[in-house]
Amino acid sequence: MLVSINQPAYLPWLGYFHRIAVSDLHVVLDHVQYEKNSFTNRNKIRTANGWTWLTVPVRTGGQFGNLSIASLGVAEDAWRRKHWDTLRQNYAKAPFFQEHKAFLEELFRQEWTQLALLLRSSTDYLLAALGINTPFLYSSDIGVEGAKDLLVLDICRKTKASIYISGALGRDYLREPLFAAEGLKIYYQDYVHPRYRQAFPGFEPHMAVLDLLLNHGPASLQILLEGNETKEDVRRRARLAAD
Repeated sequence: MLVSINQPAYLPWLGYFHRIAVSDLHVVLDHVQYEKNSFTNRNKIRTANGWTWLTVPVRTGGQFGNLSIASLGVAEDAWRRKHWDTLRQNYAKAPFFQEHKAFLEELFRQEWTQLALLLRSSTDYLLAALGINTPFLYSSDIGVEGAKDLLVLDICRKTKASIYISGALGRDYLREPLFAAEGLKIYYQDYVHPRYRQAFPGFEPHMAVLDLLLNHGPASLQILLEGNETKEDVRRRARLAAD
């Protein structure tokens, strides 16, 4: 069982979806504390001048260290018009904008009071549009314990993982002997970012996946996976690393 874990994010980048695509199960880490200036409530889109942030304002009352992502409220409504206008101005001429226009209009028409619901709705749509059908669990629903690598280890136990798919930064804090002691292998994702045609000259990497989807439509998943490892590659490399 290949299991990946990631905090929810607003309109995530390509590497986020690659990790999900090569997993048998993905766990959304929504019970942990919200971190200011993370990608939980913001991401980048392409503009004629390079890129810009789209940020969803959140209601914290100054209690950043005490609020879980699952309980985080959305602060006000003005962002919805700003995000829709920014997307429309920069992508209206993209080849597949019309295909996704109705969803985006409705997404920004709705009044969102909880960030987690907005993230779930938008990510579910993006997964379906890309053709990724990996099953999901939410950490707030499965009663996990611990912090950092002990939290990861507990999630792996509860999901009966045999291989944990970690982001590259996992190398900085995962104590591999703890995982090996339970027969768990670790695969570190080193995502190779593809180049593709964008709406404006030049290329800006690490944009929200919407940038790829609105420009390339049905070909987006193939482009997203290009030059990166498949599920079978992940299994093979994790076995070799453990031997």
